[in-house]
Amino acid sequence: MIRYIRRAAAFCLLLLLALLVNAARIQVFQADALDNNPANRRETIARFAQPRGDILVGGATVTGTKDTGQQLRYERTYRQGPLYAPVTGYASQTYGTTLLENAEDGILTGTDPMLAPLPFWNDVTHGRQPGGNVSTTIKASMQRAAYDGLAGRRGAVAAIEPFSGRILALVSSPSYDPEQLSGTGRDVTTAWSRLNGENDQPMLDRAIRQTYPPGSTFKIVTAAAALESEKVTDVDAPTDIAEPYVLPGTRTTLPNEAEGCDRASLAYAIRFSCNTVMAGLGVEVGLAGMLDTVQKFGFNDTRIKIPSGVAASNFDTRMTDDQLALSSIGQFDTRATPLQMAMVASAVANGGDLRYPFLVDRTLASDGDVVSRTPERTYQRAMNPATARQLRQMMIDVVRDGTGTRAGIDGATVGGKTGTAQHGVGNSGTPYAWFIAWAQAANSARPAVAVAVVVEDAEADRADISGGGDAAPIARSVMEAALED
Repeated sequence: MIRYIRRAAAFCLLLLLALLVNAARIQVFQADALDNNPANRRETIARFAQPRGDILVGGATVTGTKDTGQQLRYERTYRQGPLYAPVTGYASQTYGTTLLENAEDGILTGTDPMLAPLPFWNDVTHGRQPGGNVSTTIKASMQRAAYDGLAGRRGAVAAIEPFSGRILALVSSPSYDPEQLSGTGRDVTTAWSRLNGENDQPMLDRAIRQTYPPGSTFKIVTAAAALESEKVTDVDAPTDIAEPYVLPGTRTTLPNEAEGCDRASLAYAIRFSCNTVMAGLGVEVGLAGMLDTVQKFGFNDTRIKIPSGVAASNFDTRMTDDQLALSSIGQFDTRATPLQMAMVASAVANGGDLRYPFLVDRTLASDGDVVSRTPERTYQRAMNPATARQLRQMMIDVVRDGTGTRAGIDGATVGGKTGTAQHGVGNSGTPYAWFIAWAQAANSARPAVAVAVVVEDAEADRADISGGGDAAPIARSVMEAALED
């Protein structure tokens, strides 16, 4: 009898061990797979079981949380949603997160290990801390000036503090209210379908996720390459580039909208935007030299994050000389985000030192303690200080008596460059109007802001009139707001 009891006990012990092994297998080795299983709603319920932290602009919250009393309890709300949507993105119970709501999701939901009182605390307890806050670098007055300036037209504005890299404004138009996507149910799915179906693409963040042909604003980069390579040693001396200019290897003549471009100096070519001179200089610099310069400004870099991902601006690495000529005036396959072109203006304004752009100043715990700060750092030395000084003066001349006079601000030094980018089949589309600029107060030792504006539906009959007429006033209003702070 005892023998059978022992056998039964051994069998029960074996079953217990098997149960423990299976429990360990499920809880340890399969835990991640089960947590991530779409059928498992526990993680989703836990995610919305406490209020989400807030995104701040100038110390004030631009987001909030609503208690719905439902299973997914707390729902995201937005204050002035369309104004700040290109900064915040959306946090949806149905469609996930984008932009800062995505990049800083760990802080906002309380799952970031830096919020825990001890290392590995969240892993051990399988809990989460109260949601933290994300303080941005955006200045409310500049954001408002950019948004009102675009006035619902398709386009974007990006503004940077040149000496730090802080992003001061980031606007995309037309915009949308991300609160429409926050919850669940028919209203949310209807809003999603409507927003995605609109021709104007209101959910597209044109400031950092859309690239455009930069047109004549790119001539600042080509001018930097010509000076850095010493193809031009005197900006006021005539060049050897005659008008008409025939694209190399073709019979195609490149037109000028401005007069006086025949063998014009670099300074004249920038002031009045001579296509022929700048295209010819790009060919003289050569593809290798142009690539060296454009990459120092950030083109072709797929790794830029602010912390949201930024679309890479493009300058082709393999081209024929005729394609290089067009690329050197911001056409052919050359494309740039507004943020990228703001970086170009910023590098010129900051003496050639291009600072890495960033949108998050610091992250905070729910009690206000600082969790992390974004350090200021150099992205690259885009050009020598001497080159930057010459480009600064040329950009000042553009605003003083060139194509960008509408960007001038009394009592401040302003440098700029207009641009009109052709697009569409046979350049049949309405030109994109561009303006890049920087501004420095009379009593300041350093520029306050660098800005890039693109307007997609600008009206123009000739190159640069659109940039000077449509985009420059928007840039001026943003720069005025920066100088007033």
